[in-house]
Amino acid sequence: MEFQNKEVDALVQKITGLHAAISKLPSLSPCPDVNALFTDLVTACVPPSPVDVTKLGPEAQEMREGLIRLCSEAEGKLEAHYSDMLASFDNPLDHLGVFPYYSNYINLSKLEYELLARYVPGGIVPARVAFIGSGPLPFSSFVLAARHLPDTMFDNYDLCAAANDRASKLFRADKDLGARMSFHTADVADLRGELAAYDVVFLAALVGMAAEDKARVIAHLGAHMADGAALVVRSAHGARGFLYPIVDPEDIGRGGFEVLAVCHPDDDVVNSVIIARKSDDVHADGLQNGRGQCARGMAPVVSPPCRFGEMVVDLSQKREGFATAEVAF
Repeated sequence: MEFQNKEVDALVQKITGLHAAISKLPSLSPCPDVNALFTDLVTACVPPSPVDVTKLGPEAQEMREGLIRLCSEAEGKLEAHYSDMLASFDNPLDHLGVFPYYSNYINLSKLEYELLARYVPGGIVPARVAFIGSGPLPFSSFVLAARHLPDTMFDNYDLCAAANDRASKLFRADKDLGARMSFHTADVADLRGELAAYDVVFLAALVGMAAEDKARVIAHLGAHMADGAALVVRSAHGARGFLYPIVDPEDIGRGGFEVLAVCHPDDDVVNSVIIARKSDDVHADGLQNGRGQCARGMAPVVSPPCRFGEMVVDLSQKREGFATAEVAF
């Protein structure tokens, strides 16, 4: 325990120093100084760690919240930069590999698809999918559409009109994918009837960065998604919680969903994945009739960091007396 405390203290000290250095940068647009500092940050946060960022003291929590906002801003600028670069090609989709983290999106989308296929009752063959927070580089929607869901229509939502304009240009040379990709400038809080049309909704990691904001978004989705529709929420675990918000599965349950599986990759896929299903006992105001996941006292148990896709918390099996299930992808 003492060793773990020292390890956590050393990590928090390192992250605090990187936060201070990043905060002093004149701009977060891609450049050697920005790239070097964020590379150091990711390198520090990705390995498995005993740290529980939700239990840090107030000063460290304030630092972490500020760091996540900086990461969000830097990620947006990085994606805009590469989206503009890709748009200069005759067929941008032939050159997606120029983005340095493209393989991460391939692996993350594969994980999400296979978790959906395994844990959503009856399997998953969605006619329409919504991606909330798609950004200027909608790699997730592209990978899912091109590799896993060849007949599915995708509606991509983002607050930023410029991001949607950039994203739409990437599909101009591909008639099939272009016909299946739509981009909408909207706040998720303003979506109501539209949400009932989707079989699956993906919620990007940086939509609702504060815990209460994320919970509010999830409750809104729970109030307006169709009964039985699937929700995919990106979260974080361990030290990766310095990079992205951590989503409490109980907030998903309180939002009107049954949590089906929670997975924490421990390779270069940074985000955790939570798979949930819209319960059929949620009113339009987002309140449950007492039969939701948390109301049943079935809050999910999250597995420790593990090899990519190897350990999944399967709550349906938990109800039958098993705490975890191993998945071989």
